[in-house]
Order: sequence, then C-alpha cells, then structure tokens
Amino acid sequence: MTKILMKGNEAIGAAAIAAGCRYFFGYPITPQSELPEYMSRELPKVGGVFLQAESEIAAINMVYGAAGTGARVMTSSSSPGFALKQEGMSYIAGAELPALICNVMRGGPGLGSIQPSQTDYYMVTRGGGNGDYRTIALAPASVQELVDMIIDGFDLADKYRNPVVICADGMLGQMMEPVEFKKVDHDDLPEKPWATTGTGGKRPPNIINSLYLQSEKLEQHNLNLIEKYKKIEENEIRYDVDQVEDADFVLTAFGTTSRIVRSAVAQLREEGYKVGIVRPQAIWPFPHIAYQELPDTVKGILTVEMNHGQMIDDVRIAVAGKIPVYHYGRYGGMIPLVEDIVAETKRIMEGQ
Repeated sequence: MTKILMKGNEAIGAAAIAAGCRYFFGYPITPQSELPEYMSRELPKVGGVFLQAESEIAAINMVYGAAGTGARVMTSSSSPGFALKQEGMSYIAGAELPALICNVMRGGPGLGSIQPSQTDYYMVTRGGGNGDYRTIALAPASVQELVDMIIDGFDLADKYRNPVVICADGMLGQMMEPVEFKKVDHDDLPEKPWATTGTGGKRPPNIINSLYLQSEKLEQHNLNLIEKYKKIEENEIRYDVDQVEDADFVLTAFGTTSRIVRSAVAQLREEGYKVGIVRPQAIWPFPHIAYQELPDTVKGILTVEMNHGQMIDDVRIAVAGKIPVYHYGRYGGMIPLVEDIVAETKRIMEGQ
C-alpha cells in the first residue's frame, strides 16, 4: 500500500469515505473544521451528501434520521459542539442505531480555547445525555490509528447497532503524518432488516424510536441494552502495554498524551528506573484487566492526562485500592512535556 501524508482531520474524512460513509452532517468549530470542509468537497464525488446544519443539535438529529435508513453516517465536532450533540446521541443509542461521532477535543470549560485537551473523557465514557446508555469510545494516538479506528468504528457501530465515538484531540486533528488505507469490501456490509427503507408491500413497516410509555416495556428495553453493553465489554476491550513485566512503576495515558508518556518511559528506562506504560485504545469499554494483571512488583501508577484527572477514576476502579494511583495533568490547552513527566515520576518513586 502507498502511504499518503495527510492532516488528521482530513484523514478522518478519507477514512470515513473509504469505510462507506455517504452522509455527513456537521457544523464548523475549531480545531476540527478541516473535516467538514474536506467532506463538503469529497463526498459529492462518490455520490454522497454533505450538509452543514444550522447547529450541532440539528446535525446530530440529521444523523439520527439517516442512521434509521441503515446508511453509514457520521458527524464531528469539538468539545462545546460535542456537548450539544449529547441529547441526540441518547436518542440514537435508545433507538439502537449505528452512527459514528468524532470529537476533536479542545480546552474548556465553556468555550475555552482552540488548543488540544482531553477534558471530555467523562462526557465520552459516561454519556452526557439522559438515561442509561453507553457509547463505544475509541482513543487513537496517531493519524494512522485514527484512520484505522474510523474504519473499525463503522463496523462496530453496525455490529452492535450503537453509536461509536472517536475521541481525538486538537493535536491529532492538526498534525500531519503518513497514512495508508486498508481496503473495505462494501459488498460485505451487514444486512439491516430493521431499517426504514420502505416496505415495498412485502413486509410490515419498521418503526424506530426510543419512546416507551409503559414502564414494563421501557424496563425490558433497558434490560436488552444492558445485555448488549455486557457483550461489548466482553468482546471489545482494546489496549497495549509495554515494559510492564519487570516494572516497579507504571505510567498510563490515552490518545496523543500516551506518545509523550512513551518518550518519558524510554528516558526513565535509560536512567535505570524500571517503568512501563499501559495505554487504553478504547476508553469504553475500559480495559480494567490491563491494570488488574500488572505484576506484584508495581508499587504505583501515574495517570498523565490533559485534564484535572478523569481517566484516573477508571484506573482506581480497576486496581480497587491495591496500588496507589497518582495524577499529573496540564490544563487549558497546555501539553505535558517529557521532562515534566520524568520529574514527576521520579518525585513519586523516590518518595515512596
């Protein structure tokens, strides 16, 4: 395969089109605006439809409608805009429809900044809309992984009839790296007998909604969703680990921050510190097992995040108090530096 140098935001669009996405509804917001711009130019070339909605709320509800027909559809935004999409995402999850939503995170709270951040972890992994629902959330660390996860994300959405979130950040959206695209067999996409594509007089009409006025029926619907989420947790755990076999201390991070952490681990190893790294590639379902299987030599874990400390909650749940968990963060669009992570790791290890 030939590698192409692409900006992250444009690579998202190219990967989506390669995966068979033919509908994109969105609204411009920095630092993801190159993505809708790319889709507006490229989707019509393959017979697709791009529409700039009047708001993020309108965009996610257009996704709801297109997903109901069984089409591969996506939207994207950055943090404040992604927040506005949460009600619609709850509806899509409640109606059990496949859709892809990309969040290129920026600093907050509120309008915040246009710089990269990871402050939407809670919103992405807990669900910012109403009701009990979950979305599969993938956290790429490179533009190549971003491309691969976009393609896989559409497959996961179809497999589980559930929204999938790609949790990127402004750094990943704006950086340029060489990527290659795996071939997708569009003839092998799953059948969707539930879709609202017209009956042709051959079957009863399909009805898609998330409204259940009888408590007993809504409870049963929730029980069905719970079973689906259990299957996702059983089958879609994604993570990688490095140099943990003999580690005294472990650093953990997701997304682009993990690349900086990896450099810090390499420097610490050169200086004689036995440290390793755990990187969740999916942040929901969260890879609790990666932390539960750490060797007994590990005496502490440091989560490094571009936020006040959000993934740290899931790490603490995973280790259940058996290992101390610390946090190092930068905020408001500031990016952690290798030397600062190294210094913080040494401070904790030497103070134990």
